[in-house]
Amino acid sequence: MTEKTDGSRAKSADNDRTMMARCIALSAAAIEQGELPFAGLVCRGDKVIAQATNEVVQGGDITRHAELVAISKAQKVLGQKELAGCTLYSNIEPCAMCAFAARETRIERVVFSIRSPMMGGLSKWNVLRDSELSSAMPEVFGPVPEVIGGFMREDAEKIWESWHPLIWAAIKRRGYLDGEDADPALEHLHAIPERHSLIRKIFALHRHGPSLLRKFRL
Repeated sequence: MTEKTDGSRAKSADNDRTMMARCIALSAAAIEQGELPFAGLVCRGDKVIAQATNEVVQGGDITRHAELVAISKAQKVLGQKELAGCTLYSNIEPCAMCAFAARETRIERVVFSIRSPMMGGLSKWNVLRDSELSSAMPEVFGPVPEVIGGFMREDAEKIWESWHPLIWAAIKRRGYLDGEDADPALEHLHAIPERHSLIRKIFALHRHGPSLLRKFRL
């Protein structure tokens, strides 16, 4: 049993490295598109469902963060709102806005490289790990996801440094992203299982009720 568990963990870690390497490469491509080097992937296991860079400059829309664009694309690909069983990869810690979207779509895991102490949905606002969201509003927010932070951080930082060395140095010095005194250790926070409360069951029945009635009528 232990060997199987260890093997499963090793496979998951290898998959995370593959997906994050793809995400970091995508962040480099964002620079060529005139965007800041942000990128996000939504995956299920070893399958990439959707990927995106920031589209803030191209779309003239400050809400077009890479994670939000990737989540929206994934919903369209799967034909559903919820992304349970999926992992969100980002080269930068998702901001609070993107973290709320991850929680509302019930994403199971979030893996990111560079921490965001001033804007992060974990480091600053803790949206990703707030268990009160899902306990108070289980019909809206999914359970607390597994979070891995600081994953392949040095690789991700190289892209930002190549984009503009002086600006990247200033960003780190001011502590916007990581910082000169940032903890290099990998942060791994396990998921908190969902409690199947009565209110969650009631809302689930309400949401799926019309489709069930149609089946019975047939």
